[in-house]
Formats: sequence, C-alpha cells, structure tokens
Amino acid sequence: MEKAMRKYSPVFVLPTALAFAIGFAVPFALGIYLSMCRFTTVTDASFVGITNFAQIIGDATFTHSLWYTALFTAVSVIVINVAAFAIALALSGTLRGTTFFRTVFFMPNLIGGLVLGYIWQMILNTVFFSLLGSMMNLNEWLGFWGLVIVVAWQQIGYMMIIYIAGLQNVPEELLEAARIDGASRWQTLWRIKLPMVMPSITICSFLTLTNSFKLFDQNLALTAGEPANRSALLALDIYQTFYGRVGWEGVGQAKAVVFCALVVTVALLQLRFTRRKEVQR
Repeated sequence: MEKAMRKYSPVFVLPTALAFAIGFAVPFALGIYLSMCRFTTVTDASFVGITNFAQIIGDATFTHSLWYTALFTAVSVIVINVAAFAIALALSGTLRGTTFFRTVFFMPNLIGGLVLGYIWQMILNTVFFSLLGSMMNLNEWLGFWGLVIVVAWQQIGYMMIIYIAGLQNVPEELLEAARIDGASRWQTLWRIKLPMVMPSITICSFLTLTNSFKLFDQNLALTAGEPANRSALLALDIYQTFYGRVGWEGVGQAKAVVFCALVVTVALLQLRFTRRKEVQR
C-alpha cells in the first residue's frame, strides 16, 4: 500500500503544484523581470537594467512612505498585541458572559478592509466628528492615528482568540504551584504566563507585523494618501506609482520587488527573535 502511494503521489501533488506555479511562481518571476524593464503593457517591455531601482532612491514619495509605514507598523503591532493580550487575560478568567464578549470583539475581523475603511470614514465625517474628519484630509498624523484605530479595531479580536488559546494551554499545576509559593498576579503573569504563551506571541506578532506592513485597502478607503500622498503607506504608494504616473510602471514594479524583500526580511527577523524566547515544554 505504501509503495503504491509513493508511486502515485506525484499525481495528487500535481494540481497543487500547477496552481502554485500559475498563481504565484510564474507571476513572481515575471514581476522581477518587469521591475528591470520600461513598459506600459507586458507585451512592449524593454529591458533597462537597474534604472528603475535607481529612480526609487531619488523618489521622495517612496522614502516618506517607507518610514511612515515603518512607524505605523511599530505602533500597530504594539497597540494590537498589548490590547489583545489584555482582553484575552480578562476573558480567560471567571468573568460572566465571556462567550458574548469574545464574539463582539471578533466580529470586526469579519468585515472587509475597504468596507471597514469607508465605515470609519463615515463615522469620522458625521455631524459630531465633521471637524476631525476634515482635518484627517489636511494632516498626515491625524490620518496616521485614524489608520491605527481602524486596524486595531479590526485585528484585536482575531489576535485575542489566539492569545486565549495560548493562555488556556498554560498548565494549571504551574499556576497552582505559583499560588502556593505566594506569587502575586503580576509575578505569575511575567514568570509563568508570558513565557508559556510565547508561541502565541510569535504568531500574533508575525500576523500583525505583516498585515500592517502591507496594509492597502483601509489606507485607500480612509485617507487615499491625502494630503498630497503624505498619509500613503508603501502599498498605496506602489499602487499610485504604477497606475497614477505615466511612464512609471517599471518603477512601480521595482518598488513592489523592494517592498516584497522588505516584508520578507522583517518577518523572518521577527520570527527568529520571538522563537528564541519560546519555552520548550
């Protein structure tokens, strides 16, 4: 039986391999090639080497969106994970109605990014918040904090579920031993619970970091980069470069390649750092 499975295993792998090649590998390779071309459509691409990448260095919008995205990612990761862990702690105890509260906190995650952005745009442009809503289009930092609020509101519930699962896996005998030894709640949290939920912290940090770094739809719906692209994150800046500047399609594609390399590098560094802190059970 095992010999037959090995013989026919390529047949079962083939559909997935084809889907991966058509949906990812081929477009990715084509994208790298186009990043070194000048083109308006794929059929008229002409190779120009690293010229597109050289133009990125002198593009002030890319430089601004890079550090703007880095700051937004740092703030979002901290806010989302701290809030999600705090809520998970509260809902892992003896609080009544925990199922109801878990559902309420998780529901925003079910709303699509564009829809979520437009919902919050409408909220901020009501009669009571009309001044704040108009200021968001005039001030990049109000737009920045608006994006942080929207993303946190959407993602906290999802991360909360992961943290609750991690907290529920903390051995009860360790907590009981800590209580017998006279450990305070604060000491139990720092010495037992946090080290034991490091796998959950690794997952949540990875998800929030990558989601924040490549955020696009909420940024487009809420601020659209206003004013003058000052509130545009990297993904929106790439989109505006590719579709909004005539003759800059190759530069936009080069930005996308650099963006991909940045996200992969930062994500791998984060995984390596947090996995070192995990406790071996």
